[in-house]
Amino acid sequence: MNISVGFLVIYTIICFIGTFVGLMGVFKKASFRSWHALIPIYNIYIWLKVLQRPMWWFVFIVIPYLNLFMLMLMTWKTIRMFGKTSYATLIPGTFFSFVYIPYVGFSRNEKYYQRKELPSTRIGVIKTEYIKNTKEQKLEKTKAREWIDAIIYAVVAAYIIRAFMFELYKIPTSSMEGTLMVGDYLAVSKTAYGPKIPQTIIAFPFVHHTLPLTKYTKSYVEWIKLPYYRFPGRTVVKRNDAVVFNYPDGDTVILQRQNESYYGVVRTMERAFQNPSEYVYRYYMSENNLQRYDDLFRKYGTDYYIGKGRDVVWKEYDVVARPVDKRENYIKRCVAIAGDKLEIKNAVLYINDQPAYVPENMQLSYLLYNNGAGLHPNIRKKLHINEEDFQSNPGVDFACLSQDQLNQIKTLRNISYILPLIDTVGKWDPDVLPYDKRYGWNKDNFGPIIIPKAGTSVILNDSTYKLYERIISVYENNEVKIANGKIFINGKESTSYTFQMNYYWMMGDNRHNSLDSRFWGFVPEDHVVGKTAFVWLSLDKFKDWGEGKIRWRKMFRKIK
Repeated sequence: MNISVGFLVIYTIICFIGTFVGLMGVFKKASFRSWHALIPIYNIYIWLKVLQRPMWWFVFIVIPYLNLFMLMLMTWKTIRMFGKTSYATLIPGTFFSFVYIPYVGFSRNEKYYQRKELPSTRIGVIKTEYIKNTKEQKLEKTKAREWIDAIIYAVVAAYIIRAFMFELYKIPTSSMEGTLMVGDYLAVSKTAYGPKIPQTIIAFPFVHHTLPLTKYTKSYVEWIKLPYYRFPGRTVVKRNDAVVFNYPDGDTVILQRQNESYYGVVRTMERAFQNPSEYVYRYYMSENNLQRYDDLFRKYGTDYYIGKGRDVVWKEYDVVARPVDKRENYIKRCVAIAGDKLEIKNAVLYINDQPAYVPENMQLSYLLYNNGAGLHPNIRKKLHINEEDFQSNPGVDFACLSQDQLNQIKTLRNISYILPLIDTVGKWDPDVLPYDKRYGWNKDNFGPIIIPKAGTSVILNDSTYKLYERIISVYENNEVKIANGKIFINGKESTSYTFQMNYYWMMGDNRHNSLDSRFWGFVPEDHVVGKTAFVWLSLDKFKDWGEGKIRWRKMFRKIK
């Protein structure tokens, strides 16, 4: 068990044991049987009766994630029933309930103040009041005030936990298949690498970059922005960690195409003006898109050259900039850390000239030639093949498969031949870093490249600058100009550059269906959000509830 998971599990166990042991004393003081606190579920029922809260609160106790805040709210209310009204007591008492609840429950010096129903001066009206004495008068509040206090507390507590401790994420794509599958719900530890101070501090709570019920409206304002700072963590980013980070290319976003890289769209548009037919063939196969881009070519003409793609994108779409902490969250595997040498040869990853770690469920793409029957849906379900990574055509199927899945398919009689889809050496992919044909790199044959480390330097020339220009200009905020074959950084001619931050290389376990560092480059340390801990829920979107929609085999397992 990794440190993150272990810490969360141990802390949760201590909180539950300490709190419910303390409730034995609380129940006794409230004239209930103390042993009721030790009966699961029933103890929550009695606890609500002690607090004189409605039973519908019980519904929220069984909802994951929300139940954590409800239990904290009930702890808050319990402490108040002992006359503790100071935030200096309530806040630490709530977070360390395993200590404070036993204290108020068993201490002879702490008195439980019960609420009683008394008739109002208005006929037929009943109101709730605390017994009148000096201490309890401090507790007396209107119902509206109590609800306001509860809501404020819940929001603040949830924000603190979400910002600095852990957060829940859902896997939307198959880029980490089959380590992480579409429909997996993750708990991500922010304390593992150290929580970041939010840089955009004026924002709508519990949403990322867009307001609820709106399409494009920002959920934040940038009047005040804090510099990057990270608290010390329990560990550092290591090779093979599954990491959550802010999408590096997400500094600029096309609102109408947020699932695509802005820079990728610009590069694609640039190529469109050089060779429209190739552009259409590679990227836009549907009739609607064919027509749209035929119209676009007629509108702007094909005499535009490299550099005109950006102008078209800005004319055709709404483009916005986003701060680091409001960029999309991605989940990939860190395959290389600062200082590493990385290279890919025929789809095999090498780190520091040695074959790298291969995830158990790593996938590659294959063509499955068959006798016409194809891969039966029942077999696909049995092998847990993601339907989004499968295409059936007459005589041949396309699938992204792990080694285990591949070995089982090889035993099928109707599969005559299996062809791995691996790009050959020298076949240039214009979408792969550094987007320069001279390199001839593709997703399966890439590098070598050195991952930048804080304090180390690189010699700048025409080839190395292409690899690190985004780091120098964007991530480390330098003004860069090239004139007469020379590189000027902040107005000074430079033949070398010293990196200010550590960087990482992230790749998806579904190697042929992953938008990762091969396409948008290095991940700066200030983009790292947290470490994936475990899957707490897994739902198969291609199955109904009666067909095994819940993937029980995935739940509450640490991520390897």
